Amino acid sequence: MSLKAAFVGLGAMGAPMAGHLNSKGLLHAVANRTQAKADALARELGVTAPPLEQLAAQCDVIALCVTADADVLATIDTMLPHLKRGAIVVDHSTVAPDTAKRAAARLAAAGVDFLDAPVSGGVEGAKNGKLSVMVGGDAAVLERARPVLEAYALRVTHLGAVGAGQATKAVNQVLVAGIAQAVCEGLALGEALGLEAERLLPTLGAGAAGSWFLEKRGATMLRDEFSVGFKLALLHKDLGIVNRIAEGAGTDRTVIEKSLADYAELMAQGYGDDDISALIRLKRKR
Repeated sequence: MSLKAAFVGLGAMGAPMAGHLNSKGLLHAVANRTQAKADALARELGVTAPPLEQLAAQCDVIALCVTADADVLATIDTMLPHLKRGAIVVDHSTVAPDTAKRAAARLAAAGVDFLDAPVSGGVEGAKNGKLSVMVGGDAAVLERARPVLEAYALRVTHLGAVGAGQATKAVNQVLVAGIAQAVCEGLALGEALGLEAERLLPTLGAGAAGSWFLEKRGATMLRDEFSVGFKLALLHKDLGIVNRIAEGAGTDRTVIEKSLADYAELMAQGYGDDDISALIRLKRKR
């Protein structure tokens, strides 16, 4: 295909997403804050790892998956003078809707299109190419970028104007946090009551208590294995964004604030790089 795509941000999610782009023949270049990481993946995939300025000038669609709001805006500012008119920047990071709107405005002034397109599905979804992508932006721009998104997505949904993708991700993260609270608390109770995980987990999963989190993390958390997925420090960061959104919307923030406090406690204990299922540490008998 003639479309040239790039991927910026090669962490636990970004690296496999870039790999799927490469398998579809779309990937032209990669970039990362740590150049050595970009160079290593570029060699593995047979693509280039140029400076952001060169990457921007060479590619039609540039996908981002970075950590923070400031990282998104800084990356865009670096690329902005070099982007082609009509290019598309797709941001898969989790940031505030207002940040997405600011990014879109900066790019529009240079004739560049923008989609805010956060993802859900965890590291497994990224590796398997089965992410759910929540897209805000112009529908026609999404159609032009769709081959890129569908390289690593099971579902791509247009939610509305720029910012709608991040608003949807905010809702998603409340659900993720609440489900984690319930599953960790429930399994801690089952553990304290002496129930055998081999019987307990499939029984729960077959009924109304079943969930992705229970299926994917139930057994590992009961084995104290917490290196399997989404780092709790990143969920804590996301929930800080969500808390401000919910405060502005005037909705209840009980789950958000409880989760912020719990994950802050775990981070203070040195567990920030653990999967969010490490929450069970706080649910067990003290």
